Amino acid sequence: MPALTLTAAQRREHRAASHHLDPVVAVGGEGLTDAVRKETDAALKAHGLIKVRVFSDDRAARDAMLAELADTLNAAPVQHIGKLLVLWRPIPPKPKAEREDRGAAPKVVKILKFSKSGNHRPQVKKLTVRGNERLTAGGLVKRAKKRPAQTSAKKKALQT
Repeated sequence: MPALTLTAAQRREHRAASHHLDPVVAVGGEGLTDAVRKETDAALKAHGLIKVRVFSDDRAARDAMLAELADTLNAAPVQHIGKLLVLWRPIPPKPKAEREDRGAAPKVVKILKFSKSGNHRPQVKKLTVRGNERLTAGGLVKRAKKRPAQTSAKKKALQT
């Protein structure tokens, strides 16, 4: 019995989602080897829903392979149609590393420069503004200066 069981509605949704997928793992004449299990596990971690092609004419052997893959990889068997096996396992959440020193991301800014005569189209110029830069009114990119902490007169009076 596989670790994950799906309801009929969930199985139907996964079958519909797997319809356009191509097989990512192929099981050859050697059968289920450790390399095949490892690749299937990696594909399930990356995609969640995968198709496995089995090059065997024995339907009972394919059923056994589907059951064994589902058991060993803690996946849910979705479908076995012809020589294709469909397996599903939820994708594990990836830990996100928060960096303290991270600044703002670069931004692409469009600048319009209008012609002095008014008869020509405005020129569109794309500039990349990085995290420590700012855009001036004239359309130039300047490095931003660190500003000292500004406090109001009321706050200064309260601090003293």
